[in-house]
Formats: sequence, C-alpha cells, structure tokens
Amino acid sequence: MAKENNSLTTEFILVGFTDHPVLKILLFLVFFAIYLITMVGNLGLVALIFTEHRLHTPMYILLGNLALMDSCCSCAITPKMLENFFSKDRMISLYECMAQVYFLCLAETADCFLLAAMAYDRYVAICSPLQYHTMMSKKLCTQVTIGTFIASNLHSMIHVGLLLRLTFCRSHQIDHFFCDILPLYRLSCTDPSINELMLYIFSMPIQIFTIATVLASYICILFTIFRMKSKEGRGKAFSTCVSHFLSVSIFYICLLMYIRPSEEEDKDIPVAILYTIVIPLLNPFIYSLRNKEVINGLKKCMKNYNILK
Repeated sequence: MAKENNSLTTEFILVGFTDHPVLKILLFLVFFAIYLITMVGNLGLVALIFTEHRLHTPMYILLGNLALMDSCCSCAITPKMLENFFSKDRMISLYECMAQVYFLCLAETADCFLLAAMAYDRYVAICSPLQYHTMMSKKLCTQVTIGTFIASNLHSMIHVGLLLRLTFCRSHQIDHFFCDILPLYRLSCTDPSINELMLYIFSMPIQIFTIATVLASYICILFTIFRMKSKEGRGKAFSTCVSHFLSVSIFYICLLMYIRPSEEEDKDIPVAILYTIVIPLLNPFIYSLRNKEVINGLKKCMKNYNILK
C-alpha cells in the first residue's frame, strides 16, 4: 500500500511569493517586464553577433552562447512563475518539474564554463596579444563551445536521472517559485543521500575548475597591467576586461550565496531571484553599454534596417 501511495505523487504545488491580491498583480507586472527585457536583450545580442561579421571573434562567439544560455534559464523559470500568480492551484507536474531542473542545470553549468573560457580569452588578449589568433583560434573556440554543451547536458541528465529514482510521499508543497533540486530532496521519502553525494561529486569539480581558471586568468591580467608603463595602455587593458570581470563577479557571488548550506528555505528565495532572474537581465547590458564594437554593430544593423525599409 505504501508503494502505491508513493507512486501516486505526480504533481507539486509551487508556493511562490505571496497570496496578497495587490502584491500578486504588482509582482506579476515587475517580473513580466523583466522577462520581456531579458529575452529581447539576450536574443537581440545573439542575433546581432550572428549577423554582424565584425563580431565573429572568439570573445563574441562565447558571449553569444552566454546570452543564449541566459535566455534558456529565463525561459525555464519565468513563464511558469508568471502563470502561477493567477493560478488557483499553482500545480506543476513531475515532468514539468524535471524539465525546469534540467534546463536550469544546463544553463548554469554552461555559464560556468563559458565565463571561464571568456576569462581565458581576456588573459590571452592582454597578456599575449601577438599570439591571440594562435592561442584563441576560432577552431578552439568552437571546440570549447561544443565541449561546454556536451558537459552541461551530461551534468543535467545525471541529476535529473537521479531525481527520478526518488519517490515523493511527504508534503507536495515546494516552498519556492520553481522546482529546484534541494527543495525536492526535502520532499523525498526515499533517502536522497546518493543524490546529494553525486551532486557534490559532479558539481564541486566544475566549480573549482572554473573559479580557478577565472582567478588565475585575472591574476595574470593584473600583473601584466601593472607592468605596463603607459596610462593609456593600462586604461585600454582595463576597458577590455571590466565588463567580463563585473559579470563574472556578480555570477559567482550569487552562486556561492545560492549553494551555501541553509536550513531556512525562505532565505533561498531572494538569492534565487538574483541568480535565475536578475543575472540574465543584467548580462546583455553589462556587455553592451560599455562595448563600442557591440554599439557600432547595433547602429550598423539599424541603419541597414532603415535602408531596407
């Protein structure tokens, strides 16, 4: 009988943010606006990099893939969250839940690898500019991108596959606005120790490798910049990596806050908003507003559009 009851749990309730009618409408409008800006900003950046030949360089290819993954993250979380503001039951099926976990894990794992690759790209551009086209060729960039997506897919599939071994016979309420791995572990009536072990075994090496790559790259960049004699050279070197440094700092600060041990589930929600909603919103603006090549490419595309029109 217990086995039968365990197998019946095929839906969850996402508790979300609030039940207050006015706050629900206000939050819906805010998050809907954020979602639209995020999708337009990221997909617009992808389209710009794809169409503008001057941006077909390793740095912008990696940036385009980062924007694509940010769009994936936003699409995995926000539409269901917006629907639940006006849903009476706020239900999500088991398979929808697994899909959210899969695409979120895919996007965030890919972000880690892409940000590390972009840090290495900045290191080569500043520390070995004469060897840039050899050390950071388009072939290497393509291999890194393909490897990133293969590793991210495998990482996501492993954790989703392990989640499917669990049975959920406790409360069906997930005290979150989306399906995340740790809240699902709390609802499991199957011992999730293997899942937690595998989460650390696979996630920790990825975090250590990518963070170490970023730190090593920027340490070398700083030493190179401080050895430069001209102020103009220092200013140009700083300007080439300030956008990426800001983006990677925000990402890893939020990531470390998000994965920290926490017994209070309410504290996870504000950090999750930063990690899954705010970062995808900020990235296209961080990389675009201070980037002359992106701005010039956008102006060129707008001029071409006006000519065609």
